[in-house]
Amino acid sequence: MTKSKTAAGPEFFTAFATAWGPVGVVGRAGGVARVVLPHYQLADLLALLKWEHPQAQPSDEPFAEFVAASRAYFNGTDAGALLAVPCVLPSAGSFAGKVSRACRAIPFGQTRSYRELALEIGNPDAARAVATIMSKNKTPLLVPCHRVIYSNGKPGGFSAEAGQALKLRMMRHEKK
Repeated sequence: MTKSKTAAGPEFFTAFATAWGPVGVVGRAGGVARVVLPHYQLADLLALLKWEHPQAQPSDEPFAEFVAASRAYFNGTDAGALLAVPCVLPSAGSFAGKVSRACRAIPFGQTRSYRELALEIGNPDAARAVATIMSKNKTPLLVPCHRVIYSNGKPGGFSAEAGQALKLRMMRHEKK
């Protein structure tokens, strides 16, 4: 289930260990609203999340499903579990919402070009706009923007803190 950007309620955050390093998550009753992929030390990541979301309360409980699914992904045991985790997305009818939902549907181990996503949402001339939306993705893993590449097969950018190196690592991980 995917909720719209307008999901309300108290906000929570946590960070947890994975096989690749600490992952951070922020969310509320409507689902996960922010994911920070492995890059930081655990204490630094917790401090970052608290600084970015000063009204959020630390709590592991709201994220049990996401934590289990993320660990399974990074352990290479079950990538499909991430599809069941609710996340906060732009409204379904908006351009950003259409792009995010199309990206979320890209299967594990597969890629799509920015142009293919533009075609998929019925806007064939919007490849650059699709790339812009992907560059602002706050929920990588749940909206797997690392699976979106240039039409020439090159990886393109990646807005996660570890950049293109992490994108390439994730793509290789999914090809195993």
